[in-house]
Amino acid sequence: MSETEFIIEPGRQDIIIKRVYDAPRDVVFKAVTDPDLIPNWWGPAKYETVVDRADVRPGGSWRFVSRGDDGEEYGFRGVIHDVAAPERVVQTFEFEGAPGQVSLETLTLEEVDGKTQYVAVSVFQSVEDRDGMVQSGMQEGASETMDRLAEIVEGR
Repeated sequence: MSETEFIIEPGRQDIIIKRVYDAPRDVVFKAVTDPDLIPNWWGPAKYETVVDRADVRPGGSWRFVSRGDDGEEYGFRGVIHDVAAPERVVQTFEFEGAPGQVSLETLTLEEVDGKTQYVAVSVFQSVEDRDGMVQSGMQEGASETMDRLAEIVEGR
């Protein structure tokens, strides 16, 4: 299994996440955009993911809720700015627990020798916002999320 690579350089406003999936690009694109598949991989496994909204088209919006066993809920939302199936999705990302700290995410999927190179670039409004996201433990959650996505698209 491929490992998830995080590029987090000091003093920058971005986080880059890279991964190679042993699956065709259209399979990966479907998994990241299909509201029926998203709950199977999005977020850490200890949370149930509920897709409240997933209108994946330019001008559309999305909202997912992660629910813990204790009933605690964490909402995430954004606006879709661009979709070029099966190669790119551009959207905003906002954790409802930190309103106003919005990042712009560009996901690019490139097919290489039957596998898919996944590259997600998140640009934050400030270095401080980016550093706050890093300090929140996002790497651990994102790593688990990317592993769970691999299970779906690679049929493991």
